[in-house]
Amino acid sequence: MIDDDRDAAPAPEATPPAPKRRPLLLTDSPLGRRLTLPAALVLAIASGLLAVLAFPPYGAWPLAAVSVAGFGAAVHRRAPGGLGAAFGIGFVYGMAFFLPLLAWSSTQVGQWPWLFLCALEALGMGLLGMFLAACSRLVDTRRWTLAPLTGVAWVAEEALRSRQPFGGFPWGNLAFSQAESPTAAAIWLGGAPFLSFLVALSGGLLLAAGFALGRHLQGPQDAPRGAGIRKAAAFTAAAALTALAPLALPVNATAPDGDTVNVAVVQGNVPRLGLSFNEQRRAVLDNHVQATLDLAADVDEGRAERPDLVMWPENASDIDPLANQDAYDLISEAAAAIDTPIVLGGIVHNEDGTRSNMTIVWDPEDGPVYMYSKRHPVPFAEYVPYKGFFSTVAGWIDPRMSEGLDNVAGFEHGQNAGIVEVGDYTLTGLICFEIAFDAETRDSVRDGAQLMAVGTNNATFDTNEAQQQLAMVALRSIEHGRDGLMASTVGVSAFTSHTGEVSQATEFNTAAVIQSDLTLSDRSTPASTVGILPEAVLTGAALVALACAILTNLKHRRSQT
Repeated sequence: MIDDDRDAAPAPEATPPAPKRRPLLLTDSPLGRRLTLPAALVLAIASGLLAVLAFPPYGAWPLAAVSVAGFGAAVHRRAPGGLGAAFGIGFVYGMAFFLPLLAWSSTQVGQWPWLFLCALEALGMGLLGMFLAACSRLVDTRRWTLAPLTGVAWVAEEALRSRQPFGGFPWGNLAFSQAESPTAAAIWLGGAPFLSFLVALSGGLLLAAGFALGRHLQGPQDAPRGAGIRKAAAFTAAAALTALAPLALPVNATAPDGDTVNVAVVQGNVPRLGLSFNEQRRAVLDNHVQATLDLAADVDEGRAERPDLVMWPENASDIDPLANQDAYDLISEAAAAIDTPIVLGGIVHNEDGTRSNMTIVWDPEDGPVYMYSKRHPVPFAEYVPYKGFFSTVAGWIDPRMSEGLDNVAGFEHGQNAGIVEVGDYTLTGLICFEIAFDAETRDSVRDGAQLMAVGTNNATFDTNEAQQQLAMVALRSIEHGRDGLMASTVGVSAFTSHTGEVSQATEFNTAAVIQSDLTLSDRSTPASTVGILPEAVLTGAALVALACAILTNLKHRRSQT
């Protein structure tokens, strides 16, 4: 029965609390508010594109940390039931990043292999999205963990992607976006993984600043005035400090202090039209020979200094100079004219029918006296792993792809030390994308390399790829305290100092000769000494954090039952 006492004085009506207004683009989840899936996908795409702008040729390096923050916001609180969505968001971020970053690869391998490569790389980002999402409850209960957890998670993802599958592909690691940043000096202390950690740590701090600002905007009116804004400002300042702190590192403590050598880099250029395959290869060799003969004439007439060595790029002689007498005679003529050793890239046919991508030291009197064989050939471009399987799959997609795989040369993996010995001094033996790998670069230095030298063939790519590669050479010069150089068939060729400064960078698709005095070094930087240790520690910390996150999620689940 309803009480309807009309004589009683009416009680004052309580004002019902105003319903909380749900912020646009947010939705509720078991862990709290998070971005709607469409909003998260849009943010992932935008963040991936921002990451591209951090890399050469754009060089807007602060955007790498902003991209990390955006990605973290997109996947936050997608666990425990939405790990599939977190993987999808990460995959979308990866495709938005790698498709434009690696667009240069489509000019050589075609559209399908380019898409396959980008999708393969994006899988790593999908796993990273799952990792960060699984750690959401841990981050929400222990706010201080957000930034360091973000940092170690990115290092772990890059460690995996740099090794698997088929030997890995480190292109696109955060560290390689920082060649022109103050943070770059950190690579001297702990290598590329440590530099990536600092970039991701900065991104985590920016994300924490965004969360603090969001809580301030959504929080109750009686919250301490300005507390959220002060927190956001503090996190932003910490991110800036993380980026700038490496400037204080004593990079010059391991500056090169050995003898000075004069190095000439010959960029012979490649003819583009009107030649058959064999004519093209011969024209490339002729270009490098002629440029060296012109340099020799300048030396003889006093217009240039006689170099201590001349560096030709990878594939300067695609005609095997050990088996082809014409090529042998041409290179010998150039070496005799300049009267100094030529270090050149050439393709050599082995007795067992295989081929090797070689760096050859050509003495003016004795001819070829030293050879380095590329230790890490490019999968699907220089050799095909599981060739029968992938040829069959490629045939299902496009018969032309299968034919392309059948035509891949099948280069051998070199088993030699990663150095090139030229008289009394030693260069790194790095060829092309080997510069992207920590182990190959570090091993070259530990084996005695006194200069950071990289020969590369960018003829089938574009200037974006060449500039991204040159940034890696500059960073490796800082990492190991070595003056360096990159010699390219078409550009970009340049010299680098132990501080990462780039000089005499050539134009793309032009013929050029550049020359500089470089200082040898036998010193070891902290990064050279500690090797893989920082990466191992940071990856181990990521695994510990994931274990803690799983335990936190299980503990919460038990408390709800």
